[in-house]
Formats: sequence, structure tokens, C-alpha cells
Amino acid sequence: MIDKLLPTTLVGSYPQPDWLIDKQMLLRAGPPRVRMKRVWRVPEELLEGAQDDATLLALGDQERAGIDIVGDGEIRRESYFNRFANALDGLDLDNPGSVPSRTGDPVQVPRVVGPIRRTRPVQVRDLAFLRARTERPIKITIPGAFTMAKLALDEHYGDLGALIAAYAAALNAEVHDLKAAGADVVQIDEPYMQANPVEAERHGIAAIDGALDGIDGPTVVHLCFGYAYVVKDKPSGYSFLPQLADCRATAISIEAAQPGLDPAILEELPGKQVLYGVIDLGDGEVETPEMVAERLRRALAHIAPERLVVAPDCGMKYLAREMAYGKMRAMVAGADIVRRELQ
Repeated sequence: MIDKLLPTTLVGSYPQPDWLIDKQMLLRAGPPRVRMKRVWRVPEELLEGAQDDATLLALGDQERAGIDIVGDGEIRRESYFNRFANALDGLDLDNPGSVPSRTGDPVQVPRVVGPIRRTRPVQVRDLAFLRARTERPIKITIPGAFTMAKLALDEHYGDLGALIAAYAAALNAEVHDLKAAGADVVQIDEPYMQANPVEAERHGIAAIDGALDGIDGPTVVHLCFGYAYVVKDKPSGYSFLPQLADCRATAISIEAAQPGLDPAILEELPGKQVLYGVIDLGDGEVETPEMVAERLRRALAHIAPERLVVAPDCGMKYLAREMAYGKMRAMVAGADIVRRELQ
């Protein structure tokens, strides 16, 4: 991914400042799938500039902590999902539908009422802003086609495979533009594959490969069990993971710390780099560097160090900023310990 042993990165999100969003509203509502404009504390005419300033804070924290591959913290998003997914044509956002969430509860989602199309770049300006403000390698995250299809009420295609293919085509156009704008790494978030393994078996690889068709350079698919504040008791294994050994993505991002994942699963992803979760976002204490180092040592019994990338389990969006920064510093320090041992 970069020419460094055990490079560090975030999965995607970083805490947004309290002056920018109403975090209590966000916590009560859960990750929104349609627009949630009321969560922003800043008037709309000033919002982009405020989001830019908050992005610089997230970038600065990452650089001070020593993160190798930095991101924008997803500061401009109400959720990992809706900034891109809601910007596509073919959706009725004013009259949303409802589908079961991954926990089985009903959630409001876009209604698909026409052909899914991307008519303009959505996150390219976000990427360009970040690229102009750091010399470090940068990563941008975007929701995957399978997850977008599962978080929509389809009233147009009538076929899940066709809906996923339409989302994948829109996503592919965006990823091409993100790469052209300077993205070193593009990550596709696909949490709903883990939650829907039967449908993922039928459509998951095609969703990823369609989104990454013709894309060169490092690409990541992130799978998780859900944000730690929502899902407290996580399963100790993935229901859909070894299958990804055959997908186009060059790396797979997985949770390991909070669910206590058996690192032997890494042997089932030959040829892939793995972003391995060593920071438990459900633990209210900051890990020590030695705790992180030990998690990495256990992983390295099953994967070559050249294929291991050090990361938190999932996005840090719902943590307090001080907690997130402390965990990030511990992650970097733990990776440094093991890197010295290997060298």
C-alpha cells in the first residue's frame, strides 16, 4: 500500500467537533440513510467552510499522531453512506421508504424510482481539498454498491442484481475521478455483506469488481459488524470473508479487536493486504502500545508483515475526540514496537 512495514491508517471517520454537529442528536438517531440536515449546528451558507476547517483539525490530529496514510475523517458526512448515495439520480429522497437495518429495526432509506445514475462528481472536491493540504499518502472512503442497494427501497428495477450493477456503475465513475484527482488509496465500505451473507455469496464479488473495473493502484473493501456504539456483542467470526480472496480489491479491512477475531482467518485471504483492526472502539479506555503490539504479533503468526496494515476496527466517528486521538497514538506506538522487532 505504501513502502513501509506495518503502515498505519484510519478506517474512515474521525470525530466531528461539537461546534459543527449535534452529536447527541446523531447518537439518538443512528447512522442516517437519507439527509439529516438538522444535525449541523452551522447555517447552510457557512457550512462548507466550517466543514473545511473541521477537516483540517482531523488531518492535523492524524499527522501529529503519526498516521502514515491519512484521510479527511469523513467530516462532511452525516454518515459514511448518505453523502454519496443520496447524490445519485433515480432516487426519491423527499418520500423515503423503509427497510430492515442490519439489526432488524426499520430504517428510512431512499426510494429507487428510476435508473440509478451519477451525473456529477460527488466526493472529488473533498479529495482535492485533502490532497492540497498534506504530503502524506491519502485515502478516501465511499459506500459500496451492495450496501447502497441493501439500504434502498427498490421500486424500479425489481431485481437485486440489476440494482447492485447500477450502483456499481455509478460508483466506478466516481472512483475513476477520485483516482485522477490524486487518491492514493480508495476504500469501498461494504458492511452489509457481512450482515447478508446469502445475498453476498450471489452478488458480493460482482458488486466489488464492477465498482473497481479499470481501477489501478491500492483499493480496499471494508467489512465490519457495525459501529461499536450500536452493536455491543459482536460475533467472533465473519460470515462472508474468505470469498473476498477472489475480488479485484487489493486489500480487505476487517474488525479484530472488539470481536476477538481469531487471526487464523487471515490465512484465508492469500494475496491480499489486510487492514487489521487492533483498536477496540467499544472499550472506553485507551489501549496501551503494548496491547496493540501483542494484537499485531498474534496476527503476524498468520500473515506476512508486508501484507499487514494497522488500523482501528471501524470508523471513530462516535468517540470523543480526545479518546479517538489517544487510541490513534497508541496504535502508532504499538506498530512502532513491532516494526522495530521485525527489523
